[in-house]
Amino acid sequence: MKKISLSDVAVSLGVSKALVSMVLNNRGNEMGISADTQKRVLAKVKELNYRPNQFARGLRLGKSNTIGLIVADISNPFYSRIARNIEDSCSKHGYNLMICSSDENEEKETSLMHMLLERQVDGLIISTTQSTSKDVAFLKEDNFPFVLIDRFFPNIDSNYVVIDNYQGAFAATEHLINMGYTRIAQMTISPSHLSSLKERSRGYTDALKKHGIKVNKNLTSLVPFGEIKAKVYEELKNLLSAPQNAQALFLANNNLTVACLECINEMKLRIPHDIAIVSFDDIDLFRVFYPPITAVAQPIDEICQRSVEILINEINNKESNPEKVKEIMQTKLVVRDSCGKFFRNL
Repeated sequence: MKKISLSDVAVSLGVSKALVSMVLNNRGNEMGISADTQKRVLAKVKELNYRPNQFARGLRLGKSNTIGLIVADISNPFYSRIARNIEDSCSKHGYNLMICSSDENEEKETSLMHMLLERQVDGLIISTTQSTSKDVAFLKEDNFPFVLIDRFFPNIDSNYVVIDNYQGAFAATEHLINMGYTRIAQMTISPSHLSSLKERSRGYTDALKKHGIKVNKNLTSLVPFGEIKAKVYEELKNLLSAPQNAQALFLANNNLTVACLECINEMKLRIPHDIAIVSFDDIDLFRVFYPPITAVAQPIDEICQRSVEILINEINNKESNPEKVKEIMQTKLVVRDSCGKFFRNL
């Protein structure tokens, strides 16, 4: 089927392309086009099922009604939910969304950012994996609308919507302590420079210190992002062996937790009898796994809704350079059965 063009609409009405364009861009009254003619144009557009070229229209109007989203890892259920919720929120505001995944790769994120800018997006929502704020500083200097989510740079005055990672990790670790565990290991993931992961590690450490438990570096392990399954197995075996003999495990994100659950099953260990577990991030799997997994839940709906609202306000008030919005939302510890009550004499 031939795609109907602006010329087709104009020819069928015996008017110019410019006249049709002015009507479609709501400039008919401004340009002195009669109400009857405007009505005829709109009726013909509907009859022929004409769809304007949004990219070309965006270039003319200086606005594409498209937002770019860069997440760290779209395969992670947390970021999949983020993408879906942001897409829904954008749609409610009349915006389309272009979704990209950096795969925790700094160079890829920079390339994606440039690609989205070339595609004339009106603004960006970014869960950055960068170790420096160079790219974000570029956006700020260019007065380009953007919002950081999940992670941010303390040294850059920018819009961001994040959670209190410190308090979430502190509460998770303290829960394990209150259940009677003293040898609590932490497993985190690269890239370790991320603000979110740093704060989670700090929360874990401070909870131990508060309760007079010595921080043991041998009970902390770092798993490379690209080698999760293989490395988790190695690290888990090490943490459960002497002299570490970990009783409980605080996992810094849901990908690590899923990999740990697989390894624990392969090792024929029982939760919480052989190892207690609490995870940062709560996903559907944790509710149905046996035993259900205690996890730190993030307010994903609120994060997505606010990030879109803030960005659209920034887009609409770009010239006035509105004051930056910095929101830190609270997490909730969802207590299930994976921590149990400490009863082993290890």
